[in-house]
Amino acid sequence: MPRVSDLRPFAPDPEQVKLVPDVSGNVINGLGETEPRAARMVYWAPDPSEIPHGDLQAYFYRQSAKEPAFADARAARQVVLDAPLPALAEQRVERDDWTEALAAFVTAGECELTGVAEMRPEWVMQGHQITRSRVIMLGVQHDYSEISQSPDLAAGLEVMAQYGRAAAVAKMVAGWLREQGWEAEPVTGPMTGALLMIPPALACGFGELGKHGSIINPEVGSSFRLSAVLTDAPFAPTPAVETGIDGFCANCRICEDACPPEAIFAEKQTVRGESKWYVDFDKCLPFFNQTHGCAICISVCPWSRPGVGPSLAAKLARRAARKPTDAG
Repeated sequence: MPRVSDLRPFAPDPEQVKLVPDVSGNVINGLGETEPRAARMVYWAPDPSEIPHGDLQAYFYRQSAKEPAFADARAARQVVLDAPLPALAEQRVERDDWTEALAAFVTAGECELTGVAEMRPEWVMQGHQITRSRVIMLGVQHDYSEISQSPDLAAGLEVMAQYGRAAAVAKMVAGWLREQGWEAEPVTGPMTGALLMIPPALACGFGELGKHGSIINPEVGSSFRLSAVLTDAPFAPTPAVETGIDGFCANCRICEDACPPEAIFAEKQTVRGESKWYVDFDKCLPFFNQTHGCAICISVCPWSRPGVGPSLAAKLARRAARKPTDAG
């Protein structure tokens, strides 16, 4: 049984309940399916009218519209999204250090994480097509003092602020590449359209999937947001990492206990042919919609606390080094 929480029991707003579609979001996501298939859009559709949960997405917008600060944050982000990209240079620049050059955006404080993966078909949403060969992943870290206030308004505004920052750095990287003569398309959350964000971020070394369904990075925990750039520039891929976080999550219940609607499974689930950590969409969404995006699970994650992640990673590394090898 989960620990007692001031936020339980949770009762969804009757107005929201009326909007729940006949089809389960877990069914759309492929929970329980044993065969691989392309992911289907379940939420954050660029056009909400095209998905079964579109009325619930519109409800989320109406909820946040009650707070003027959200309108200001959305307007500021829209300015970033609407800004034109530089013209494509006629001649391509050739260089051997494309991947290393991304570090300049971290050094400048535009983002905290960068990585590159070769594009894979399984990362494309059903009904869409991506022709670029590379996906550059970018991560921007939350201000912990703000996100730790979840599910209060301050945390929701912090999420909006970091989505804006993620959009800005994606536009910067895409613009930089276009000025070098390489086609580049920025992809920004939460409405990313064709591209699944988490799988390429895992593939390029951002961390491991946590029990709460978000990536856990050894340095910044789960307290970050993603954006991406699609390109054919010949970046060298960055490798995936394993630091023992998956096993840590199997023995940790902090996010489980903290989740007001009890949406976090204690064990991995089979989703579209893959065993993975998964969050019950149908339980999570009503609370998420009524609390400006919630974010409780990522804020309570031990890895997200400033300075804690590196210590935990070092502890897991020492533990792994002590384990006997198969040969021994």
